Amino acid sequence: MKPDLFQAPDYYNLDDLLTEEHKMVRDAAREWVKRDVSPIIEEAAQEAKFPKSIIKGLAEIGAFGPYIPEEYGGAGLDQISYGLIMQEIERGDSGVRSTASVQSSLVMYPIFKYGSEEQKKKYLPKLASGEFMGCFGLTEPDHGSNPGGMVTNFKDKGDHYLLNGAKLWISNSPFADIAVVWAKNEEGRIHGLIVERGMEGFSTPETHNKWSLRASATGELIFDNVKIPKENLLPNKSGLGGPLGCLDSARFGIAWGAIGAAMDCYDTALRYSKERIQFGKPIAGFQLQQKKLAEMITEITKAQLLAWRLGVLRNEGKATSAQISMAKRNNVDMALKIAREARQVLGAMGITGDYSIMRHMMNLESVITYEGTHDIHLLITGLDITGIPAFS
Repeated sequence: MKPDLFQAPDYYNLDDLLTEEHKMVRDAAREWVKRDVSPIIEEAAQEAKFPKSIIKGLAEIGAFGPYIPEEYGGAGLDQISYGLIMQEIERGDSGVRSTASVQSSLVMYPIFKYGSEEQKKKYLPKLASGEFMGCFGLTEPDHGSNPGGMVTNFKDKGDHYLLNGAKLWISNSPFADIAVVWAKNEEGRIHGLIVERGMEGFSTPETHNKWSLRASATGELIFDNVKIPKENLLPNKSGLGGPLGCLDSARFGIAWGAIGAAMDCYDTALRYSKERIQFGKPIAGFQLQQKKLAEMITEITKAQLLAWRLGVLRNEGKATSAQISMAKRNNVDMALKIAREARQVLGAMGITGDYSIMRHMMNLESVITYEGTHDIHLLITGLDITGIPAFS
C-alpha cells in the first residue's frame, strides 16, 4: 500500500479565512482519512464493498451531524466546519462522504428540524455515535427529478399508519437501522415518517453492478403494508419543502465535498508530473501539462471561494436554495473535469487502482446526478434569475 502523501492546495491562502476551530476540525478529518480510509479504499472499491469498519471513525471525527447541538449528541459546530469535514472525507472517497452526508443532512437534520422532542432524544444521540445508521427515502423508480409525483403513500388506520410503496437509489439502505421516508397521506400531502428495520413488510434489497460509488452501499426501500406507529410521523413539517430543506443541507455538503475529490486528483497529477520523465525531463516542464495543472488549481481556488462564501451565508441564515444549487452544480462539474484532465496527465497509469483518479472520476459521475441533476440545478438558477420555471 502506497503512503498517502496528499498535500492540500491553498493558492489564495484561504486558511486565513478560517478560525482555529475550523482548521482543527479539518485537520482531524484529514489525518483520519490518511490513516483509516486511504489504506483500504481502493480494495473496497474494487470489491464493491462498503467498509463498515470506518463507521466508528466517522463518528469520532464528528462527521455525523456536526452541526447538531451537543444536547442531542452532535458536536455543535458551524456550517463551515461541516463543509470542511465533507471536503476531507470526499478527498478520500465520494462514497464514504455519501454515507456521512446521508446520516447528517438527510436523517439527523430532518429529525432535528421537523421531529418531536421525543424523536430527537430517541434517535439523534445514537445516530451521532454511529450506533444507529440511517437512510433517506425520497427518490422512486418513476420519480427522480420530480419528487412531488411520488406514489409512496400512507393511510390512517386509527392507532397506526399503513405505508406502501418503494424507493430507489438509496445510499446506506442495505444496512440502515432507520429510514426517514417521504410519503403522501390520503389528501396527497407529503409527510416524513421514521421507519425502523424489523418492521413487518419493510425490506431493503441492495443494488449491485454499479460502476460508481462502489465503496458505498446502495439499495431500495420496499414498503408492503408496513405498520408505522403514529409517534413516528415527523410532526413539524409537511409538504415538499420538508425533503427539499434536507436536500439543501446535503447539497451544501456536496459543494464542499467535491472540492476534496478535485484536490486529490490535482495533487496526484502534480506529484506524478514532477516524477514522470519523458524526452529527458519531467513532464511538468512541458507547456500542455502546465496548462492542465494551472487550470486545475484555478478552478479549485474558485470553488473554494464559492464554498467558503456559501458557508458564511449558511452560518448567517441567509443562503438561498438557489445559491446552494449553483455551488453544488459548479463544484461537482469542476471536480469531474479535473478528474478527467488529471487522468490524462497520468496517461495509462491513471486508469489503475494504483492511483485514486479513476475511482474519483467514476464516483463523480454519480455525484453530478444525485441530490439534483446537473441540468436541474442549472434550471433552478434560471428560474431564480428570470422568475420563469422551465421544468413545469
